[in-house]
Amino acid sequence: MQPRNMSMSGVVDLAAVKAAGEAKAKAEQTRAEVARQGGPAAVPPSALVIDVDEAGFERDVLQRSAEVPVVLDFWAEWCEPCKQLGPLLERLAVEYNGRFLLAKIDVDANQMLMQQFGIQGIPAVFAVVAGQALPLFQGAVPEAQIRETLDQLIQVGEERFGLTGIAVDADADGSGGGADRTARPAGPYDALLEAAMSALDAGDLAGAVQAYKNVLADDPAHPEAKLGLAQAELLARVQDLDPAAVRKAAADGPADVAAQMAAADLDLAGGHVQDAFGRLVETVRRTAGEDRDAARLRLLELFEVIGADDPRVTAARQALARVLF
Repeated sequence: MQPRNMSMSGVVDLAAVKAAGEAKAKAEQTRAEVARQGGPAAVPPSALVIDVDEAGFERDVLQRSAEVPVVLDFWAEWCEPCKQLGPLLERLAVEYNGRFLLAKIDVDANQMLMQQFGIQGIPAVFAVVAGQALPLFQGAVPEAQIRETLDQLIQVGEERFGLTGIAVDADADGSGGGADRTARPAGPYDALLEAAMSALDAGDLAGAVQAYKNVLADDPAHPEAKLGLAQAELLARVQDLDPAAVRKAAADGPADVAAQMAAADLDLAGGHVQDAFGRLVETVRRTAGEDRDAARLRLLELFEVIGADDPRVTAARQALARVLF
């Protein structure tokens, strides 16, 4: 097995296009065969995270990648950053509910796989989509960036290869719909959330931001706190802006990333959601390096303000994936 890297830079590579076309056809044949056999069985949430070795790589990764993107987490027991990243990826695998499969590979026990993927340091995260291998990131990465990378991966899997994920039976682990896995740690959330709302009512945006951060420090996935923090931070950014000056700076400097981000903040705060998203997607398209990362991360922050289920966010994520890939 020799993994092939799919270009994610947007540069047209005819060999990669041909390989991707072949992989798509193979994935479609595999799914058709599974459908003829009655369709894939639903798996329990615990089956979304698997340990993989060299002997099982063909079966557990390459073959599975014809139905779902497989994320590879290369780790080792002695690697301290791995101990932070691994549990986060495992939690996201369950949260994404079958949109990707997480395969954990102990590099100490699987040196050949490590060499074949050209890994120089760990943690290192790759993905295999319809038999095609591609690098995702290396080292400790913020959760927001990981989520965006996973969203883009899933988008590529759907659009290029028709991968729709695997069915999950939440009751199969005996968890009663997953209530035990997703139960939040005990904490004074009601009091903290009330404090945040009171701070907002009083115009104390810094206090509101801190109150929401206090909740998230204990429960990073708390939906109300994540939404509240994103909204409070947006209000804090726009409260002292001169709208006319910001609009003029953005119009005069289309390549000025800071000006475009400020204008997008004003767009969103004013209810012009699609204008804000479109402005930042275009900024990502025309920039590179740190400027591109800054615009992309601001767009992710604005997604949090609106909510992942909003169709405008879905459309903007698709547009972002197109300009990135």
